Amino acid sequence: MRQMTEAGFTMVFVGIETPDSTSLAECGKLQNKNRDLVESVKLIQRAGLQVQGGFIVGFDNDTPSIFQRQIDFIQQSGIVTAMVGMLQAPPGTRLYARMKREGRISAEGSGDNVDGTTNLVPAMTLATLKQGYRYILDYIYAPAPYYARVRTFLREYKAPQLRNQFQFSHLMAMVRSLYCLGVVGQERVHYWKLLIWTLLRRPRALADAVTFAIYGHHFRIVCEQHVAGCELD
Repeated sequence: MRQMTEAGFTMVFVGIETPDSTSLAECGKLQNKNRDLVESVKLIQRAGLQVQGGFIVGFDNDTPSIFQRQIDFIQQSGIVTAMVGMLQAPPGTRLYARMKREGRISAEGSGDNVDGTTNLVPAMTLATLKQGYRYILDYIYAPAPYYARVRTFLREYKAPQLRNQFQFSHLMAMVRSLYCLGVVGQERVHYWKLLIWTLLRRPRALADAVTFAIYGHHFRIVCEQHVAGCELD
């Protein structure tokens, strides 16, 4: 990880999938078992790498409690960019073959597991899965928990020495965020709290704080579109 940051890497995507050990075994993610996943994420963050996390709900071993457990993990780990999707079975995979044998393939897969759809019949009811999925997205990208997660990340993050040189476009982005997020945005209270907190606690991370605030605005728009398309049966 030290060599990665020296080479200019600033973030990594990690397929965490789920904090549930039985579901990790179900999907073959044995390397994620028997470890403190939250601490593992923080270790990467301390090395100077942002963790973008992939999460899945809808495994056969998942119970309705998994939705809150996913939220708790995402918040505690400070993974700002959390990509949560419902389980899909791509053709050619062992999962697809098993679902086919069990008569549980319900449609052609979209190939995009964060579009609010699934092509299989889940062990829990489909309505429960969709409702829980919507609950996760509604929560983690709402202003209060999202900005709290940014602070959690910034407490751990050790920014690498190699940073991009300042450009005029960066200043314009900052100015636009001050107006769009700090004046007219629904998150304006959280926005200013984050900026003040960063200036007092992590002044060198101010650019990161503003960047994540802008990300959050984008994430909420995308999530609203996905949630709108995730109609309950």
